[in-house]
Amino acid sequence: MSTRRTSAPAEFTITTNAADQPGVFATAFNSGDPALLARVYEDGAVFVPESGAAVTGPELHAANAAFLALGLPVTVRPRHCHVAGELALHIVDWSITGVGPDGEPLHITGTATDVSRRGPDGFWRYVIDNPFGTMP
Repeated sequence: MSTRRTSAPAEFTITTNAADQPGVFATAFNSGDPALLARVYEDGAVFVPESGAAVTGPELHAANAAFLALGLPVTVRPRHCHVAGELALHIVDWSITGVGPDGEPLHITGTATDVSRRGPDGFWRYVIDNPFGTMP
């Protein structure tokens, strides 16, 4: 059984360590706050909410809002983080499990293939968020 999200953390900071990016994403997602979640992405980032459908800008935030509307937390299990200069490739197993808004059991899983970039300020943000990255 999972716990529904209730509020944003008192203090939230994006990370200066690429390997921490998936955990930072989970904290932002689990807050349920779309503005907080938007902070883990750089301007112009791409989100792939389903195979073959990449979105950016307002569509990225709308697609994330659909996942947030489930009202359930995400669990992340990073497999790999490969850093090359200012870029990092993340391979992350994740799941959202619990009782959905319709009262029915819900279980969504995936293996993300994500890319983040270290900005001039030293903080890492997603450039590409592909939660179903290993699916055809």
